[in-house]
Amino acid sequence: MFAYRLLLTLLAPVVAIWLALRLVRGRERWSDLRERLGRIARAPDGPRLWLHGASNGELTSARGLIEALLAHRPDVQITVTANSLTGRDMVRGWSLPRLSAYLAPLDYRVCLSRFLACQRPMGLVLIEGDLWPNRFVLPARRGLPVAMVSARISERSFRIWRRLGGPAHAMMQATRFLSAQDEASEERFLALGLPRTALQPRRTLKSAVLLPPPEPDALAPFRAIFDREETLLAASTHAGEEAQVISAFTAARATRPGLKMILAPRHNKRGAEVAALLEASGLIFATRSAGEMPGPDTEVYLADTLGEMPLWYALAGFCFVGGSLVDKGGHTPFEPAQFDCAILHGPYLSNFAEPFAALAEAGGAVQAEDADSLGAAITGLDAPRRAVMAQAAREALALDDTAALAPLLDGLEALFDSAERR
Repeated sequence: MFAYRLLLTLLAPVVAIWLALRLVRGRERWSDLRERLGRIARAPDGPRLWLHGASNGELTSARGLIEALLAHRPDVQITVTANSLTGRDMVRGWSLPRLSAYLAPLDYRVCLSRFLACQRPMGLVLIEGDLWPNRFVLPARRGLPVAMVSARISERSFRIWRRLGGPAHAMMQATRFLSAQDEASEERFLALGLPRTALQPRRTLKSAVLLPPPEPDALAPFRAIFDREETLLAASTHAGEEAQVISAFTAARATRPGLKMILAPRHNKRGAEVAALLEASGLIFATRSAGEMPGPDTEVYLADTLGEMPLWYALAGFCFVGGSLVDKGGHTPFEPAQFDCAILHGPYLSNFAEPFAALAEAGGAVQAEDADSLGAAITGLDAPRRAVMAQAAREALALDDTAALAPLLDGLEALFDSAERR
């Protein structure tokens, strides 16, 4: 840990410049900077839990757990931190009682110490795998239990942390409770130094997350344009992937000329880049961020906006899960399964290895290796097969399995009760 802290000290001028640039460019305000430095209002007295998730995805998956914790312990308040403005603001927008949200303090001991002094939490719950050594070690040294829930670590991240040695071992030794998403992550955390006594039953929070259905008024204008049985959603695509999806879609249209596609890139700021690919393909398209509505002749709708995924899932009968034809580990299959979409994906699935394995065993998804095989898979998805796959996906992923949170809640309550009694 000494080497890690020395590195942070040496990087302090770079971090200061980064923060200053964010202020100058209007990306953050002074109040945001104060939060990153741990300078926040003193929390009211009473038991309080600190829960951290990197950004929107992790915190969305944790919402069910947060609501269950608040219901389970009416005396407890929860402070949520996020690395991103969008994550923090999303949590604030939930307007849940006894819940506050801030930007996470930087991983400097002075920032974390300020934060802990203001909040006085009884423990820390980390969602998934945002690994910052001081964030683990400093609370643990103050006697606060540290828990990781829905924990995951990729093979690539594991190799990096294993080479670093000391900081990884310190984080794992500070962790008293870890519920991993999958067996592979569990074994990697153990190899980094996690005490086996900290292991809890595996659980992914994403299976209990349900997206709100789209408003009927929002859905209505699109119904006449998008026949669900002839609409493909390419969800959360990445650079290098859209070109393959466009090629596959174009090939499938040779057999299914009524086919339409909603293309939703993972990062909406890439909208212009994806639009250029569509322009070059010769396909007729409209762009959501430009305020354009699709017409009868529209072949592709570029959905380059935030917060509208339920609308696109509801319109599409089958969904290609992005991040899987390029080496990004794949994105969630739970959301398309919730909306009864037949699921298509590529070979890169490390982020959700166990759910995709369950889908494969149940016949709830089709894997494509490249643009050609994806085009063939799209062509072969007629209405009866699509319905069978969608039902198989819902059953394989055990959607709405909120009752499975009970053992997790009991384990966390026992962990933090023991800390309160000390």
